Amino acid sequence: MAQRKHLDDFLSGRIIERQECGRTQLEVSDELGIAQSVISKLWQRFQDDGNVSKCYSTGRPRVTTPNEDWYLAVTAKRNGRSMASDLSPQLSSATGTTVSRQIVYRRLGHIGLYARRPVRCVPLTTPHCRLRLTWSREHALWTPQQWSCVIFSVESRFSLQFDFRRTLIWRAPGTLYHQENTIERHR
Repeated sequence: MAQRKHLDDFLSGRIIERQECGRTQLEVSDELGIAQSVISKLWQRFQDDGNVSKCYSTGRPRVTTPNEDWYLAVTAKRNGRSMASDLSPQLSSATGTTVSRQIVYRRLGHIGLYARRPVRCVPLTTPHCRLRLTWSREHALWTPQQWSCVIFSVESRFSLQFDFRRTLIWRAPGTLYHQENTIERHR
């Protein structure tokens, strides 16, 4: 069995030249010692796009265009709490391209948007509010010198409502503590 070898551009050019001169594929095959099927495929590619170099591609072709990827990104940024399963039908209705939930995750991940849990702040109960108000009234007249001796070590956020739902948001790295990425939690 003959060893397989790849055609370089020079040899491909010689094959095309002989084909254009009117030689048959069988004659060119015998003359150069190359399989007729290789010559046939090369000639067909040359006639289709005028190119003799082989175009290498790996994997499946992309389902979405760059414009559709941009649409997904804008939609996810506008409504950060929308799920990938919600974004997929929105893209389908807007552009006609049907994609899976996983493709939405992948496309948003390529531009730096990831589905993450939002930062949760602790909601204040009525007794907490009352104690904080009492404390603030007691210390309302302190001087800056008195306040300079105080260290605040807890930087928690607080909320008056509860949210028991588990939600994910689309956010870029470095935006963890932005206001739009924070929700309230029950203590």
